[in-house]
Amino acid sequence: MNRYEHDVIVIGAGAAGLTLALRLAESLRVAVVAKGPLTECATLYAQGGISVVLDKEDSVESHVDDTMEVGAGLCDPQVVRYVVERGKQAIQWLIDRNVPFTREQHHDGTASYHLTREGGHSHRRVIHAADATGRAIETTLEQQARSHPNITLLEYHIAVDLITGAKLGLPSNRCHGVYVLDREHDRVDVFRARFVVLATGGAGKVYLYTSNPDVSTGDGVAMAWRAGCRVANMEFIQFHPTCLYHPQAKSFLISEAVRGEGGRLLLPDGSRFMDRFDRRGELAPRDIVARTIDHEMKRLGAECVYLDISHKPAEFIKSHFPTIYQRCLEFGFDMTRQPLPVVPAAHYFCGGVVTDIRGRTDIDGLYAIGETACTGLHGANRMASNSLLECLVMAESAATDIRAAIATAPAPPSLPAWDESRVTNSDEEVVVTHNWDEIRRFMWDYVGIVRTDKRLQRAKHRIDLLLQEISEYYGNFRVTNNLVELRNLALVADLVIQSAMLRRESRGLHYTLDFPESDAVHPPQNTVLAPHLAAGPAPKLRGIGF
Repeated sequence: MNRYEHDVIVIGAGAAGLTLALRLAESLRVAVVAKGPLTECATLYAQGGISVVLDKEDSVESHVDDTMEVGAGLCDPQVVRYVVERGKQAIQWLIDRNVPFTREQHHDGTASYHLTREGGHSHRRVIHAADATGRAIETTLEQQARSHPNITLLEYHIAVDLITGAKLGLPSNRCHGVYVLDREHDRVDVFRARFVVLATGGAGKVYLYTSNPDVSTGDGVAMAWRAGCRVANMEFIQFHPTCLYHPQAKSFLISEAVRGEGGRLLLPDGSRFMDRFDRRGELAPRDIVARTIDHEMKRLGAECVYLDISHKPAEFIKSHFPTIYQRCLEFGFDMTRQPLPVVPAAHYFCGGVVTDIRGRTDIDGLYAIGETACTGLHGANRMASNSLLECLVMAESAATDIRAAIATAPAPPSLPAWDESRVTNSDEEVVVTHNWDEIRRFMWDYVGIVRTDKRLQRAKHRIDLLLQEISEYYGNFRVTNNLVELRNLALVADLVIQSAMLRRESRGLHYTLDFPESDAVHPPQNTVLAPHLAAGPAPKLRGIGF
């Protein structure tokens, strides 16, 4: 076992984690923990772009209003305005770091950044780098992080659990560090720090079909919950309406920008259907589009629907969507000539660890940013391309808070070594594989796009049994990457199920056949779960409505 100490430990290396690390590294020693290669995260696969007010016809008020409308009554107005107002500044920070956003030439010889439009937006306000915005951001930030002398990058390391004062028997439940599994050397090391930041992304792998990469297993939410933090709105999971339907595609995402540029959704007989369900047609918010597709597939017994943009000029398609065009060709589809088969897939978690506007959680010294956090920005439904914006703005906000607090932050105490004295190597790794598969299948069947009380009760019964089985397994065998992820996924699945059972209405991304309408009698409420570890009333965090 090795012991390490840094000023700040950032768990996760997507847009939120790397932005925070780069903003802190000018004055602090930062460690970035990544489960696999540094770039393997949801950011890398984000296609559409970042929503920001740049067009003279657009306004902050319009962006705020659009976000609030899509959020179905649960957005925190203070947080929405805070994030939207700082969008331009956040984009400029990326431009200054040479992120290659797409530009367009005008007839008068001038040029500007090309803006596209996506579901829920009333204006063109999505700045992008062709159709691979996330890759452009992630690779740019990765290069700068690798060359920074104050940033230590730890690839193929997975955080196992946070080390807090409560676990050490100390009077203050501050976060002092984290146990980290070094996958290459198969050992658990101890990392001490004045501050720990969770930037682990979402948990799409809790579902059978997802657009997320394999690393999206809800690690940050699970670790924060076990440490004593509240989580909120875990029932609100956004299903992306259009992932390529092909057995080898592994849910390759077809960007919402394709619909923003005129793509039409078609039934197998070639007829359009979105206009029958929403006045905005293909540009309705993602929850409505995904639910409509799910409805039509079940009604017809169809395996998929189709997304068609072939009516646009071929050169337009190739120039706007070069990555999607080439990838689809690899699977035998030419989007300039034919419609693409698509299905919905789990895409984005609107809920997460409860934080304030600075990224602070219920535990001193512990922050959460990006998809791991629930800030109040997204409410019951995320508006397209607001997620990368949140990553950038909240990373800057947390960095500012940490820099201000570092001088008075206590040095972490001596931390105990990871204890493996009572465990052995597993001789039944197949148990982990089977449990993972079972969770993903019943979550898809029972806690998916459309839910019922009976389905949720079945899911709860199964997850209770699996949690007990996994806990016993975890207590008897040495930890592995797969076991850590399974333990976290099972916990996140339980939190999603509990949250869904508590919401007795349909709102935003949560739709139940037992309560198909929103509660019009009572004001909208966040679903907040508090772990048993929390002693006394949870603190009221500044700048958020939880």
